[in-house]
Amino acid sequence: MSTAQAGNDQVIIFDTTLRDGEQALNASLSVHEKLQIAQAIERLGVDVMEVGFPVSSPGDFESVQQIARTIKNARVCGLARAMEADIDACANALKVADQFRIHTFISTSDVHVQQKLRKDFSDVEAMAIHAVKYARKFTDDVEFSCEDAGRTPIDNLCRMVEGAIKAGATTVNIPDTVGYTLPFEFQGIISNLFNRVPNIDQAIISVHCHNDLGLAVANSMAAVQAGARQIECTVNGIGERAGNCSLEEVAMIMKTRESLLRVKTNINHQEIARTSKLVSTICNMPVQLNKAIVGGNAFSHSSGIHQDGMLKASNTYEIMTPESVGIAKTKLNLTSRSGRHVIKHRMESLGYQESDYNIEQLYADFLELADKKGQVFDDDLEALLFNIQQQDQQDHYQLAKLNVQCGDGEFATASIKLVAGEESNTIHSATGNGPVDALYQAIKQAVDVEFEVSDYKISNKGSGEDGLGQADLVITWQGRNFHGYGLATDVIEASGQALIHALNSIHRAITIADIKSARQEQQG
Repeated sequence: MSTAQAGNDQVIIFDTTLRDGEQALNASLSVHEKLQIAQAIERLGVDVMEVGFPVSSPGDFESVQQIARTIKNARVCGLARAMEADIDACANALKVADQFRIHTFISTSDVHVQQKLRKDFSDVEAMAIHAVKYARKFTDDVEFSCEDAGRTPIDNLCRMVEGAIKAGATTVNIPDTVGYTLPFEFQGIISNLFNRVPNIDQAIISVHCHNDLGLAVANSMAAVQAGARQIECTVNGIGERAGNCSLEEVAMIMKTRESLLRVKTNINHQEIARTSKLVSTICNMPVQLNKAIVGGNAFSHSSGIHQDGMLKASNTYEIMTPESVGIAKTKLNLTSRSGRHVIKHRMESLGYQESDYNIEQLYADFLELADKKGQVFDDDLEALLFNIQQQDQQDHYQLAKLNVQCGDGEFATASIKLVAGEESNTIHSATGNGPVDALYQAIKQAVDVEFEVSDYKISNKGSGEDGLGQADLVITWQGRNFHGYGLATDVIEASGQALIHALNSIHRAITIADIKSARQEQQG
């Protein structure tokens, strides 16, 4: 193990939910949504947060810049190919941050070098070295990745790592880009690097494992045992194809087995469940029930033998407690008779500070919900808070009034009052083969946007049969997908909110495109 890392029991957690995770979603996230996720991940306690690929689009540049300006407790990072234009975009987006990292990469495996890049390895090595040196002009924190390192000949990999470190890379990442290696193989690659690269003590060795064979977490932990001291991962393991290494899983492995592994992280484990839920909701990616750590069944016990053991001692069938990841065993029921101080206390116990929400707005929404369903639970409170945060955006479209009629007849009827901008109020009615279809037909009449609904689903986000209904949909506009989200006790209302949310995202995309076009005309 390197002298820089020998005796070092700290494993750096590098979160790439907003870069590698976000690029695999069905619909792009808005700047506001990305910022919400970034702030949650910051509270989670990650060390480095990769938040985008600034050169890829004006929207990505804007979101990276906004997050870099906002985040204070994690180092913000942007991705760049081994090209000066990419690195310039990273530097320009990130320079507003208190501290930032530029992450540049190039392929190193034979299949990538020969078939994708169509170059000699020597040319690729020269490009990598130049990119690292160029990035060092903007920051002393430069990470270099050998894309597809898992399939790179070890001699070439050692040569590339040594050259990158000599050029100034302070972190060198070894990705298993296609999830190909087995844990003993990947551990062997990391061990070989420590044994053969003479200057490896001058950099942190990182790993970025994909889950194509379900081995991303196992490979990452095998690499840590071989001396790697940074793991690149995502919340809920979201990412390309079968996903990335799961942040919550590696964090809890290192916490639960700390005496054996003798490593630790800076993760605030009590924030895991909440962060998982937020990412799942915003990204429209439900967490499977049997998902480790954060799945709905992770702390449930059905077998009679298991239940008997749990009643006698929880550690008979639980190696960690639900509280250790932020899941409360007992949920407090709130009613319309509960006062503001009770809501404040409950929010505090859930980990929120007063600065995270407006108590008057939250309390007003709470009373309205309590009048409708009687009891309000912790899940409901967090859902209300999330809904308020979504509504805080400056929305162009607002659904002011909604009335739907349906029954045993052949069709349903919907009437709406839509606010578009500051002055435009219009009323429209339409029929459909169901209440949601009728509502969406009325909204289509009211907006000057041609779109198609490509995905739609309803789920229960509260507790019990009277919980809050959440509508999620994806609409397609000019070949692009946009996710919409709505939350209400009435699923029809939630469905309307979801479509309006998506239409507002389209409106913002149009505005960004118009600004970009105007700038190009001025430059021309």
